[in-house]
Order: sequence, then structure tokens, then C-alpha cells
Amino acid sequence: MGYIPNGSHTRYDIEYHIVWTTKYRYKVLQGAVAERLRELIRQGIEARNIKIVRGSIGKEHVHLLVSCPPTIAPSKLLQYLKGRSSKMLQKEFQELKKRYWGQQLWAPGYFCRTIGAVTEEMIKEYIEDQGNDKIDEVFKIEE
Repeated sequence: MGYIPNGSHTRYDIEYHIVWTTKYRYKVLQGAVAERLRELIRQGIEARNIKIVRGSIGKEHVHLLVSCPPTIAPSKLLQYLKGRSSKMLQKEFQELKKRYWGQQLWAPGYFCRTIGAVTEEMIKEYIEDQGNDKIDEVFKIEE
């Protein structure tokens, strides 16, 4: 196992695969717009003690694989990233402001999935091996 981040009293290994798209799937994330978006995402992520494991900006979507502290809900992270980047990009690029008429750059919603190296079966086996022979119970009490 590689590096596991930690807080003052926690250790965690939480990674999210997150995807979101432009409104109407317009292919506007190109050139200087894509470069600035990458910079805005990096700033927002780093300000929240989150690490980008991998990322990609397509012409109409963003893919991120991030390592995130347990104190940050994916919904709050996306609300911040999408809201801030939409405002900043439309302010800096007039062609976006005209295309979206001052509305949101991003389509509502997003895709989010947790990932990890530990399978559900491995966790079940670990819990079942905690000193109790009653393996038919789903939620055991150690004796």
C-alpha cells in the first residue's frame, strides 16, 4: 500500500472518481479556457487539502481522480468547484458569457464513484476474523 494521508487524529484512504459536463455538452473547454479551468481546479483542490491523483479536461467534460479527507463531502466539493469555475471563466472569457447568457457553465449534477484497492469481500473477511466464531451473524459482538 502506498502513501496514506492523515489529519490530526485520522488516517484515510478515500479516492473519488468525479466527472461533470458543460451545459448542453457544448465543446467550450479548449485552449486558454481549458488551461484556466485546470488552474482554477488546482487552486480549489489544494485549498481544501485534497490531492489530484489524475485529471483530464475534455472539450465538454472534466474527469478527476482525487484523494479526499473524510471531512469533505463530494457534493460540497463539486458545488464549490463548479460554482467558482463557472463564475470565473465567464468573467474572464466573454465568448462563454455570451454563449451561456450569464448562466451556469456546467450541467446540473455529476458522476462520483469511490475507488480503492480493498474489496468488499476483503473487508467482510477482516471483520469476520475479529475473534468471533459465529460467522453467520452479520453484525457481531466480540466476546
